[in-house]
Amino acid sequence: MQKIGIGYERYKDFLDNDMYYVDKTLLIRDIVDKGGQTTLFTRPRRFGKTLALSMIRTFFELEYDFDGNILDNRKYFEGKKIMGAGERILSMLGQYPVINLSLKSAKQPDFYSAFMRLREEIIGEFGRHSYLMNSDRLNERDKEKLDELYFKESVWNRKSTEEKESGFKEECDKYSTALKILSELLKKHHNKNVIILIDEYDVPLENSYFKGFYPEMVGFIRSLFESALKTNDALERAVVTGCLRISRESIFTGLNNLEVNSIRGRDFGEYFGFTVDETEAMLKAYDLSGNLDIVRSWYDGYIFGDAEVYNPWSVIKYVKDHAGAPERFPEPYWSNTSSNSIIRDLVEKADDSTRDELERLIDGGTIEKKVHEDITYDGIYDSQENLWNFLFFTGYMRKVSERSEGRDIYVTMRIPNEEVLYVYENQISEWFEKRVKAADRNEFHNAVLTRDTESMGRILTGFLRQSISTFDSAESFYHGFLLSMLIGVKDYSARSNREEGEGRPDITLYPLNPPDPALIFEIKVRKKFNEMQDGLNEAFQQIRDKRYGEGILEEGYAGSVSFGVCFCKKSCIVGLL
Repeated sequence: MQKIGIGYERYKDFLDNDMYYVDKTLLIRDIVDKGGQTTLFTRPRRFGKTLALSMIRTFFELEYDFDGNILDNRKYFEGKKIMGAGERILSMLGQYPVINLSLKSAKQPDFYSAFMRLREEIIGEFGRHSYLMNSDRLNERDKEKLDELYFKESVWNRKSTEEKESGFKEECDKYSTALKILSELLKKHHNKNVIILIDEYDVPLENSYFKGFYPEMVGFIRSLFESALKTNDALERAVVTGCLRISRESIFTGLNNLEVNSIRGRDFGEYFGFTVDETEAMLKAYDLSGNLDIVRSWYDGYIFGDAEVYNPWSVIKYVKDHAGAPERFPEPYWSNTSSNSIIRDLVEKADDSTRDELERLIDGGTIEKKVHEDITYDGIYDSQENLWNFLFFTGYMRKVSERSEGRDIYVTMRIPNEEVLYVYENQISEWFEKRVKAADRNEFHNAVLTRDTESMGRILTGFLRQSISTFDSAESFYHGFLLSMLIGVKDYSARSNREEGEGRPDITLYPLNPPDPALIFEIKVRKKFNEMQDGLNEAFQQIRDKRYGEGILEEGYAGSVSFGVCFCKKSCIVGLL
């Protein structure tokens, strides 16, 4: 079995180390045939965008080794689908200088730090092409530009803090046109136009919005893109990737050569994510064909264009973890790598209507929303509609169908799979737990101490009706909820599932004053309201059969009081045995 490349993002690494690679090389052909001079791909995180750009670079780049010899990268495509794309496409292999820039590391807390990180990335690209200093096709003025943007970095680093602060705007202006200058120098040296690849362009924008310096970062990125992608005669073509399409007005002003391909675009759907056939082939290669239904329910469910795709990161992680151990339970791999703060914000800001929609989705239903692709980060929270759009385009919802009404597009959407459902349920559970902990529970605690079961049921029902249903008959949810409500009852210590008598009561409150009785709670759940009294009776019978009260006496406590508690959706009744 081939090694599975977890965390590898360089295309060459997969071939050099004989790792399992899902062949996406025909993306190169389609970018030439169907893309614009600049093509923007927006896809969710961890859907193969960085690896795709590395593959594109490997194909197009006129690359040199340390001794100045041209590298032949044809070996990295032998046996791949692109080799059948025809001579017109293959004639482009290894023919272009390439600028490759990743913006994904610009996650600093202030604009100065984030800019300096982007500056380092740009300087790194100049360093990759430092051979230009020895070019006999560049004049002294050209080499002065190169020297200013690359070799004089140490001069900036030696400046005092005051000097850096006073010269910061000038430094921003200088590097906002750096990609265009590098393009012009490369074209002059190679006598060929340049291919520009920019990965995760929206990371610094998202970070700057949440950290409070969005206008400054938008201004820099806009200038960088306008000079490199709009007014650049040295540009052959560009490919830009990100998670979310940012409106033309904020970043891509006047960029008429831009072709945007989002998850709704008809072309390129199969190139980001694993298709059904690709997923089945990978499972077969690692003797996991019998786990196909599990993988489908957990990691399938995305519709990009006309293609049905699986989450590639999750499939790779699943195969890595389950090859040789197919009985292991699946895990929410993608949810542990992506930022879920937007769902937390959606839940925390939800009104009654949004709560109803979330409940419908968690129950497997659908909702319909008007979608628009031009979003700005500073407008995400302007409306619930914008929040739903963000969730849809970033992989937290999937398209079921769509319709048009005039100029408006409406998409019927649902939660894609079990993995993403876990994210919603986890965020909702955390939100509800925080609400319970922050609430004033004194009235409930007094009802417990006075054995006022009617008030206990009323108060618990009131809390549940403020929640968003995630449980659907899951006793563990109600158990955790009731335990949180009982913590802090005066002169009692709450314990869960401790053995008493011949079993384990769900929750027991042990008195700090031994003469006081212990309080036993047994929980039952019913799906129908008219069955709740039966649930209460079952709880009472279990308390008797398992002799919970006798176990309390054997521990030396003076006695016990037993409560039966039955939940049904957002209702609760409490009884005293």
